Amino acid sequence: MGVFRFALVVVFLVIAGYTGVVASSHGMGLLSLLIGDMAEVGWPGQFDLDFLCMLGLSGTWVAWRHHFSPAGLGLALLAAFGGSLFLSLYLLIESIRLEGNTKALLLGPDRAAR
Repeated sequence: MGVFRFALVVVFLVIAGYTGVVASSHGMGLLSLLIGDMAEVGWPGQFDLDFLCMLGLSGTWVAWRHHFSPAGLGLALLAAFGGSLFLSLYLLIESIRLEGNTKALLLGPDRAAR
């Protein structure tokens, strides 16, 4: 679990730093870029569509893990819009809170207890 947590910290720091540099250099116009890439039906658009689907799956998993509760739906929105930046921090906090219980981390504490 220590290696996993270390990897989560590295992912968070790398993505946060990179995002900060890109946002300060190019602004926050990501959505128009994604849509433009997908409209061209090329490899950048394919990558963007794949990434958007992955964000949707991430958000769905977080909502499911929290039994689609209001808090879970809020966290799902953060997962869908926050990407790896959110998910790395979420998994790090949850892995610490659950004391490394992988089953509870993946399924949520309620489902893992069954």
